[in-house]
Amino acid sequence: MKPLRVLIADDELLARRRLARLLAEIADVTVVAECVDAEEVIARVREGEVDLALLDIHMPGLSGLDALGVLGASGPLVVFCTAHPDHALAAFEGGAIDYLLKPIELERLRKAVERARARSGPRVEAAPRLPIETRQGIVLVDPARITHAELDGELVTVVTLDGALVTDFTLQELERRLPEPRFVRVHRRALLALEHVARLEPLPTGGYAARTVRGHVVEVSRQAARALRRRLGIGKDD
Repeated sequence: MKPLRVLIADDELLARRRLARLLAEIADVTVVAECVDAEEVIARVREGEVDLALLDIHMPGLSGLDALGVLGASGPLVVFCTAHPDHALAAFEGGAIDYLLKPIELERLRKAVERARARSGPRVEAAPRLPIETRQGIVLVDPARITHAELDGELVTVVTLDGALVTDFTLQELERRLPEPRFVRVHRRALLALEHVARLEPLPTGGYAARTVRGHVVEVSRQAARALRRRLGIGKDD
């Protein structure tokens, strides 16, 4: 197996050393660079040979989120390693594949690395598109442009950045066809892409109203809200 080439970025030396020590416990991982700020990250990534960047949020000058925005889709996969839970939504919306809270534990880091490993190979190829049959014909939809899907009556509506499509797929079928971990079952009647969520608004039920970047509102059940908080590293379980 080809080693996963990892860049570590944190302005604290002890934090960089801890990550490097933990990564040494994970097979087929090579640390190719250690950076102290976002400018150094951007410069090193542009030299090439980086598959995964582990970024802190708060660093001198540009933040880790700023670096993610500059690197864009052509950059390496990004996992945030931070003590600040309140930037998780912005991180996922920007394209991060995971968000770890300090102190970083080995098994949690291993899971993030394996997620990156699974995605590092195919990401250079065009993602398979989802065929959705409509009255006008079959529409091939890029899963990255799907914000959510909801069951309305007996039919499921797939909402994308370009519009909405009604499909005969069930939500269960869509779950199987859409890539993990991008899509989350947030309600028995809804799937949601976290990267397209702009805000989570609390509901009296204990769940959330998830507002997407296009202004749609998707209900997140109380049970799904608990799992979502754990995933984002925010709040406490009820």
